[in-house]
Order: sequence, then structure tokens, then C-alpha cells
Amino acid sequence: MSAADGPLGPYVVGVDSSTQSTKALVVDVATGAVVASGQASHTVTSGAGRESDPQEWYTALGSALAQCGDAARRASAVSVGGQQHGLVTLDAQGKPVRPALLWNDVRSAPQARRLVDELGGAKVWADRFGSVPGASFTVSKWAWLAEHEPEAARATAAVRLPHDYLTGRLTGTGTTDRGDASGTGWWASATEAYDEDVLGRVGLDPALLPRVVGPGEVAGTVRDTEGELPFAKGTLVAAGTGDNAAAALGLGLLPGTPVLSLGTSGTVYAVSRHRPTDASGIVAGFADAHGDWLPLACTLNCTLAVDRIAALLGLDREAVEAGGAATVLPYLDGERTPDLPHASGLLTGLRHDTTGGQLLQAAYDGAVHALLGALDRVLDDEADRSAPLLLIGGGARGTAWQQTVRRLSGRAVQVPEARELVALGAAAQAAGLLTGEAPAAVARRWDTARGPVLDPVERDDAALERISEVLAGAAPLLERP
Repeated sequence: MSAADGPLGPYVVGVDSSTQSTKALVVDVATGAVVASGQASHTVTSGAGRESDPQEWYTALGSALAQCGDAARRASAVSVGGQQHGLVTLDAQGKPVRPALLWNDVRSAPQARRLVDELGGAKVWADRFGSVPGASFTVSKWAWLAEHEPEAARATAAVRLPHDYLTGRLTGTGTTDRGDASGTGWWASATEAYDEDVLGRVGLDPALLPRVVGPGEVAGTVRDTEGELPFAKGTLVAAGTGDNAAAALGLGLLPGTPVLSLGTSGTVYAVSRHRPTDASGIVAGFADAHGDWLPLACTLNCTLAVDRIAALLGLDREAVEAGGAATVLPYLDGERTPDLPHASGLLTGLRHDTTGGQLLQAAYDGAVHALLGALDRVLDDEADRSAPLLLIGGGARGTAWQQTVRRLSGRAVQVPEARELVALGAAAQAAGLLTGEAPAAVARRWDTARGPVLDPVERDDAALERISEVLAGAAPLLERP
């Protein structure tokens, strides 16, 4: 997957607009070679409220594409993968009414719980929508906005998700896809349509929502960007999708293959032929970007939380040590899995002989424990539970992360060599517009999942049991605002 593989053309662009930055890849359709890339960062507020200015995403996209040089100008199609759930509110001129509320903004937790109760409980939500909404879901964020900033809600003429916003800046029209729409809480997976009952409950006019573009459809073409972006007018624009669905495309996932992603958030997911309906709320029953489903569990605290603990200890992130009886629940930003939006980090089991390296290892353990605990719920009866875990995301190449996942899962772990899988998945989606192939088939042709397999080791059941016991006993403390 490099330019040395002999680019043949045509070229496509895949974009990953994540929480922290926007990345762009120019990819050769014939070979999968990445012929150019660029990246630019975003600003995110801190604290319970996590917000970003959508204009920064567009500016970052322009900067990332400029770094790609002439290759970006030669692109025949483009697609955008973006962070899920974020609430973008636009005025009648298409400008942001206020900064976007991001997926990890937990202020809407009370609204989420109220919505669950109003509709008849978690099972009703799971059966109709595939998911039980939490603070991350867009419907909860809109309810929060309508309650706390009614002037902003009244000024809103269009509601978008982050990837929708960037796609709209390219095409001039309002579109989304089923994968990202399924994380809103107002798109019902049972009917694959917007649910007017829930929209009515939160006071959101369905006319403000984007058209849902089907898998393989063209979302539009690039309009005149007045020189801000390098694309030629008329360049094809694919539907785009949320970041996890884009990564699934980027891996060319077949049903039942488990994925563990280590990034700002941690996720476990697998493609399924069956619509998920988990009333526990642990598994979100997302649609994928192709026509199947993507049951997924997500934590708010993963690599950034563990890095923060390493910094507090004055240690390199790899400076872990085995042993000790300390337990760390690294819930620095509240938590989504388990559903503890007001939680903070917790440390217990500290002794005179506890070392800093043991505390750091305990933080890794606490982050991975939550993800592995959800894995069995994510995988359906047809999944091969002996298959290697595909380990992706920013932490996947870290030795401490790899060894922690192996030790706590007892499974083999495969680390794909390809980087930027969200952007690669978007590129595969764009390539499918040109070749007529399914995007996941494009990615398999590009061999994006290729990488070393690390053999399984004996599972550390004692550590798993200790963390579970601490979590159960500390629940009342963790649930306090």
C-alpha cells in the first residue's frame, strides 16, 4: 500500500474527520496505493462540554488536501468519514448557529434518560431503533439544546452530523447515510426511516434533516468551492459515513470478524447480517455503510485517558510493570460503557510497594476490561469466536496495548499494516462509485487487513475478576454527579 506499488489511476480521496484532526488520503483505485496524504488538527473544548467549530473541520480539510498537492486535484471521486453522533446546527445561510456538540459531550445524560422513560423503556428503544440512547446520541444532544439554548434551537434551519456537514460543503446539498443516521436516535432501524414520533417528542422538524443516501448511491458532485479545495467542479461525492462504519469498510470486513479499535474512544464491533436489538444499552445497533449491520460497543476513555495517567505519573506510555493489586478505572471523561456519564477516575488497592509502572498497567487493564466485557454481546451466534481480534486505531501499534489485549482476552491479535483505516474506508467507498464494486470488496482487493498475527496467551482471569468486583462495588460512588 505505497506509491512504490505502481499507481495506475484513477485516484480517489478518502477523508477522516475525527475528534482531534482531519486526515486526507489520495488513493490509487487500481492498486490501493496511498499516493499522497495530509493532516490538520482541530480545537476541542475540555470539561463536561465538548465542542468544536465546524468551520475548523472545513479549514482543516482544505489544509490536509493542500498537503496532498497535485494528486488531490486529479481525484475522480471523494468520500468523507467522520466522528459519529455530533450535533451540527446550521442557520438559513448554512453557517453554524453555535459550535457542534461532540459525541463525548456528556451534558445531555439527563435528557437521554428522560427520553428512554418517555418512550416506554429500553426494550422499546432497542426494538424500534436498535439502540438505547445515551448522552452520546444526537437526539439527546438536540433535547439538551432545546432545553438549555432555545434561541439556538429556534435559529436552526438544518441539522447535520459532522460527516454530513463536510459532504454538504462539497455538494451544496443535505445528505447523510444509513450508517451515521443510525447513531442519531431518530432514525429507526426497524423501518430504516426517520421516526416522526421521537422527532415530535424533542421538537425537531423532520424537514431540517438530511436525505439518507443509500449504499452505492452518489450523494452529489463537487460544486464550485471558489479555490478553497482542489477538486474540479463535478467530481463525484460518495455518501460518506460515520468513522466506525468507514473503518469497517476500510478493513473489508466480512460478517463475524471482531474488531477492537483503540483511539480517543475505544470500540468493539463486527459486521452482522442480523439487526441488533440489545435492551441493555451496551451494544449500539448501528447500521453499516453497505446494507448490513454493525453492532458496536463504545467507551469514552481509551488512549487519551491512559496517556493522561502516564503523564501524571511522569512515565512514558510504554513504561508498564506487571504485578501489584491496584485497580484503576480510567473514567476521566465520564463513561459510556458502563453507562456512568458523571463518573471520574478511580484508583483502589494502593500499597507501599505499588510502583508507578504497576499503576500505569492497571490503567491499561481498566480501559481494555470495559471493551472486552462488551465483546460477547457484539458477536452474534454466527461469529467465529476463535478468530483473531483485529486491533486498529492509534493505540494498536503500542506494545503495552497489544500485550494488555492479548493477556485479558486470551485471543490471538492481528494488527493490520494499513494505517488510517477510516480514510481508507472512505476512499474505498469513493472507488466503488467508479468501479461498481462494493466498497468492502474494494478494500479486500487492496488487502488492507494484511498484518502480523500475535499468538494468544493465557487469559488473566484474576485481573478481570478483580476489576469486575471493584466496578460492582464502586457503582454508587461512580454514579454520583
